Amino acid sequence: MIIPTTPHLIAEGFHALSEPIRIRVIELLRQRELCVCDLCDALEISQSKLSFHLKNLKEANLVNARQEGRWIYYSLNLPQFQVLELYLANIRHNSVLLPTRSCCE
Repeated sequence: MIIPTTPHLIAEGFHALSEPIRIRVIELLRQRELCVCDLCDALEISQSKLSFHLKNLKEANLVNARQEGRWIYYSLNLPQFQVLELYLANIRHNSVLLPTRSCCE
């Protein structure tokens, strides 16, 4: 299955995953959808700090946000994780198939 990607989307995805707090958010969302207040409690951080990290994850298209009343619930956007996974798999696959050459040959 080929999923179209752009370098910009790939870079945003990996950048979003480069922060430990964001990794912790991802780990929590792997279990189930959570509202901001539950994430703040689990991570023991303020809502303003969490909002900054959620914004990065949303811009990288790694999380979905759904509003219900006055609460916003977050869940993983699994197709975007597949994009990153396929990107890495293609690097591994292509590097195995290409012969290695010296620049001086």
